[in-house]
Amino acid sequence: MSLRHPVDRGGKERGRFAELAERASHFTSSPLFFALCLVLIALFLAVHLAHLSLAWQLLAGDFMTAVTLLLLALLKNSELRAEHAIQRKLDALAAALLESREGRGGKAAEDLRKAIRMEEET
Repeated sequence: MSLRHPVDRGGKERGRFAELAERASHFTSSPLFFALCLVLIALFLAVHLAHLSLAWQLLAGDFMTAVTLLLLALLKNSELRAEHAIQRKLDALAAALLESREGRGGKAAEDLRKAIRMEEET
């Protein structure tokens, strides 16, 4: 297990966790996941309103806590990736600005093009 920044691990290739985190991020931002959360909350309330045994109430609460912790880990992972991507773009922008100010052209401008993925926009 590594304590380095998630984006710095493994070079340019994305690992299994990065792929899983991306798929989970897409799923958790979907309307389907929102509907599942509403169902989960409804079940949680139903367990409490039905005055089921304490064991069922604890199980429902534990399940809600587990989902919350998983979403927190996913959110933090996404936050770190976004932070690193923004920093890479800012670094590339600064280098391209310095390069153009000095009258040189070339590598920094190309790095900037890659960082902001201009070719994917067209």
